[in-house]
Amino acid sequence: MDADPIYLIVALGNPGPEYQFHRHNAGFMVGEELRRRHGLPRLRSKFQGLSAEGRMNGARVVLLLPMTFMNSSGKAAAEAARKHKIPVERILVIHDEVELPFGEVRLKEGQGLGGHNGLRSLQQCLGSRDFWRVRVGVGRPDHTDEPLIDHVLAPFSEPRDEILGLIERAADVADEWLAGQGGGSCLV
Repeated sequence: MDADPIYLIVALGNPGPEYQFHRHNAGFMVGEELRRRHGLPRLRSKFQGLSAEGRMNGARVVLLLPMTFMNSSGKAAAEAARKHKIPVERILVIHDEVELPFGEVRLKEGQGLGGHNGLRSLQQCLGSRDFWRVRVGVGRPDHTDEPLIDHVLAPFSEPRDEILGLIERAADVADEWLAGQGGGSCLV
């Protein structure tokens, strides 16, 4: 193993101000919280996305917000992983999760993709689904007749303090994962 390994954190969302506070952009919101929390430099255009490099919890990281839109996120992630020679087991993807109630956050490695097109793109471009994931619970629509795509592409309707709490908890889980990669146990 590398003496000073580098990790890739991929925060998923859609580019553009019209999507900024939508459920599908929960990953972007967590990525921004991590960048702010750890004093990473300003995001700059790189790897078909916005990227910052620095240290989080003592580990070298590349933080990436793909600008390819959700369904093509894997292209940006694969480009960054190739450039830095980051194996899939050192990649953490942060994404919205409709299968979790709003407010829940879970860490998961590999397994099913739950119909998430951003994750499907990552699997296809990375050649594996064995990356780690922080699943940010955005819940399902209240009305069963509302199409799922309309739900995730709509702004959060929950109170602002609850949304901020969710983003902070998800960033905490990402921090715990990264700390656990240094040899300690990872809290889930």
